[in-house]
Amino acid sequence: MDKPWLRNYEPEVPATLKYPQTTLHYNLEQAARKHPDAPATIFMDAQLNYAQLNELADRFAAGLQSLGVKKGDRVAVYVANSPQFIMAYYGALKAGAVVVPFNPLYGSSEVRHQLRDSGAETAVVMSRFYPIVKEVRSETPLKRVLVTNIKEYFPSLLRLLFTVVKEAKEGDRQSIAGDPDTYWYQEFIGNAPPRPSLVAVAPSDTAALIYTGGTTGVPKGAELSHFSLNANALQCRAWMHHCQEGQETILAALPLFHSFGMTTCMNFAVLMSSAMLLIPNPREVASILEKVAKWHPTVFPGVPAMYLSFASFPNVGRYDIRSIRACLSGAAPLPPEIQERFSKLTGAHLVEGYGLSEAAPVTHANPVFGQGRPGSIGLPFPDTEARIVDIKTGTKEVPRGEPGELIVRGPQVMKGYWNMPGETANALRDGWLYTGDIATMDEDGYFRIVDRKKDMIIASGYNVYPRDVEQVLYQHPKVMEAVAAGIPDGARGETVKAYIVLKPGETATPQEFIAYCRSKLAAYKVPEYVEFRTELPKTIVGKVLRRMLVEEEKRRQAAKPPA
Repeated sequence: MDKPWLRNYEPEVPATLKYPQTTLHYNLEQAARKHPDAPATIFMDAQLNYAQLNELADRFAAGLQSLGVKKGDRVAVYVANSPQFIMAYYGALKAGAVVVPFNPLYGSSEVRHQLRDSGAETAVVMSRFYPIVKEVRSETPLKRVLVTNIKEYFPSLLRLLFTVVKEAKEGDRQSIAGDPDTYWYQEFIGNAPPRPSLVAVAPSDTAALIYTGGTTGVPKGAELSHFSLNANALQCRAWMHHCQEGQETILAALPLFHSFGMTTCMNFAVLMSSAMLLIPNPREVASILEKVAKWHPTVFPGVPAMYLSFASFPNVGRYDIRSIRACLSGAAPLPPEIQERFSKLTGAHLVEGYGLSEAAPVTHANPVFGQGRPGSIGLPFPDTEARIVDIKTGTKEVPRGEPGELIVRGPQVMKGYWNMPGETANALRDGWLYTGDIATMDEDGYFRIVDRKKDMIIASGYNVYPRDVEQVLYQHPKVMEAVAAGIPDGARGETVKAYIVLKPGETATPQEFIAYCRSKLAAYKVPEYVEFRTELPKTIVGKVLRRMLVEEEKRRQAAKPPA
């Protein structure tokens, strides 16, 4: 297979890697042996070193075993970014269990579905989420629940202040009195044996079920093995070749339940014996800037909305944030304007990458210090093959530069979807993962995402890719954020509508933007409608919920009286 992308790798990045036949939790044990005193977590200005983190994960694993958790059992982790998430994640792996992370924004119906689908009988739950678990527990397989409070690893003074001022108000003060088989986390690990019994875990065994597809349909559990997760962390290390073991600090503002944060902020950090600067709420920008100025992180994986929030923050120049050297952006297209503003502000190398939960997740990235191409997702990672095939059959490779479906193959790809053989057969064909994204590849092996197959707008028979419209909108000096979507139209089938968030202090009219787009786009791509908003609906990782906007529009149209 021709791999033109290899010609554009940085000299320090190899085309192929060696993948040790080890488990994911072995990396934590190695970090504790080699760098026991190196900071592992920094949370609300309190630190744990790698020896402490590994010891706490051991106790958690031993405690699970004492409750009867066996190899292959699923353990739900419904916890925001905190030391407890990492302890529970690696502790469950040490016990031979499968980790099932939960989105902290989930409501009762989503929690119920994921508990039922995964079959998890044990859950670790942050206290503020416990009422949801308590509500649905009788309708799920849950047998045991461990409840942890976010304050448990705060510094002592802050913990006291939080208890007095915020704990009850923010929903963290909960009672478990009388609830069967429900335990406080700190008492649980305090009473657990110091070491778990050895469990024979193979690299091919499932490590995690990462639920995906919630923005486009019913969530499915992508089954990721120890090997695939380890492979992606190793690929990240090869790509970020400048990073030194035991010397880096990762700004972990991405949620760890999500595959992007799980790999780039946590598993990569543990592999590198790096410190994790844990951010429980990525929307508290002032607090994050203060943490960056104090702890000097060097690597910042994120999403465009995070980089925009930094660049747009009032008086951001008051904060010393130039310690950040490298940033990998994913989950959504990175507008060149945001890339330029953030890089100028920090001096960091901000590059766009690409991935999906089914691939643990990273498959592509622009070279961090090499030749990047704005607007592209860059080059396939080492040992990752990528092709562009025809959308209709998915069997024929299309000519260079032509759009088609992106398919990938590599060591980081999932085993399949949990208990969904039909969905698995559709996504995995002859070892290739069909991503559902429409992309192009140029002569030099750089890939560009055109759009999601499901997001393509068909207006009067013409294919309109929302990204084409959005790139034009982002060039307008008044635009802070923009998204385009296809809404129902009686005459055209679908038509283009733009949703725009203006920069602070700006005003505009829909006609102004329609005229602007008309000067830069083919007529069939020009938005027919423009709506101004104060914010766009997003997932917790900053991906715009285009489907929510379309459903809102459909409800609005249905409510209109007939003409």
